[in-house]
Amino acid sequence: MVRASELLTQDEVGLLTRALLEWGGPAHCSDQLAVGMGFGGTQDLLDQGRRLRNALREDAPLNAADWARTLLATEIVFVSDLAGSGVEWSTTTGRDDEATIRMLRVIQRKLARTVSRYYGKRPSE
Repeated sequence: MVRASELLTQDEVGLLTRALLEWGGPAHCSDQLAVGMGFGGTQDLLDQGRRLRNALREDAPLNAADWARTLLATEIVFVSDLAGSGVEWSTTTGRDDEATIRMLRVIQRKLARTVSRYYGKRPSE
């Protein structure tokens, strides 16, 4: 169990929080994709996304699977135009694409040790 403040800056936490929020807005997730990201389906992605956003804001500890789901959901919602926000990312979030990818790479490096057991695997408890 690791708190966001132990790994990330407030700006990085803000990016993850905003990315999770995108799934309830412009992003279009199928049940299959949600399951692949480690959620029970689309509704679980939305429900767990709310829980994860609150945990990040409150600096509550998250387990490795939660960190992996958060990272994967962020990566997909940012990049995918088919399922995520994609080309609309900067419009819907107010975040520049170039700045987002640079920050996302930093987050990936910082979370690498925490999420490493899920490389190539579905994040689950």
